[in-house]
Amino acid sequence: MKKVILDCDPGHDDAFAMMLAVQHLDVLGITTIGGNCTLENVTKNALKVLEVLERTDIPVFAGHSCPTAVPLVTAPQFHGETGLDGPVLPEPSIKAQDQHAVDFIVETVMNTDDVTLIATGPLTNIAAAINREPGIVERVKELSIMGGSVTYGNWTPAAEFNIYVDPEAAYRVFNSGLHVKMSGINLTRQCCLTAEHVAKFREIGTKAANFAADLTEFFIDTTIKSASLSGANMHDACAVAWLVDPSLIKAADMHIDIELKGELTRGMTVCDYRHLRGTDPAVDLCREPQMDFRGEQPNAEAALELDFPGFMDLLYKTLENYH
Repeated sequence: MKKVILDCDPGHDDAFAMMLAVQHLDVLGITTIGGNCTLENVTKNALKVLEVLERTDIPVFAGHSCPTAVPLVTAPQFHGETGLDGPVLPEPSIKAQDQHAVDFIVETVMNTDDVTLIATGPLTNIAAAINREPGIVERVKELSIMGGSVTYGNWTPAAEFNIYVDPEAAYRVFNSGLHVKMSGINLTRQCCLTAEHVAKFREIGTKAANFAADLTEFFIDTTIKSASLSGANMHDACAVAWLVDPSLIKAADMHIDIELKGELTRGMTVCDYRHLRGTDPAVDLCREPQMDFRGEQPNAEAALELDFPGFMDLLYKTLENYH
């Protein structure tokens, strides 16, 4: 199994990312970052999820509580006041480690070959780790993130939430030389769970499946109320699924940079996909290059298309395999 560190801010969709990761990947540790909710809450949420999944052997490390240069923005309208409202969860029997998340990331990557990083929250911890020890760039196998978008934003018309929260960190990461796999909201909107999926989770009936059902019911309700969508997008799970089964996602190489100064576009992932434009006016993004790159050489893979039935098969089997 691939050796990974999961940097997250649980978060309903982060919980799904954890469910997939701890069963299909060798999770060396989970690090937390202030994002969907405060650092204190998301760290407690990570511990609670591990409790439900009976994987309290995986250590949790709290990271930065706020972004690099601006105050923290959270998302209670989607995730509730705790960051994981909905399910009734026991208090965790384990505690977070004393070591800081950034120190754990640096130490683990420098002493362990072929570590993959997964980031499903703001990129503050990852950027801080690069600044602490630039040598991790050559050591990390790849970084799979949920964040950004090839097209439109969700927190603003131009910016997706995770990148918007800490654009300076995202800029550092995308310009670091790391191989980035970006699951942006142009991709994750294809991962939409509805009441039909909740019913299937209930039918599976394991503790993890019932937990997934409770999470999804709450998330569907807040998403419909706050964003007028038809279901709950499990954004963060896509960044993990891409590593578990790469065939689930079609992606294209492109150069991606982060807008820091625009009055209307701060936090935008500026994706150069001019090489993907074809002659059909109904298709903005072809899946294969239609011409040579025109700007800078690609620094990332951007996810474009999700095999959603395949994703659900993976998720159902994963939930069945828990006790």
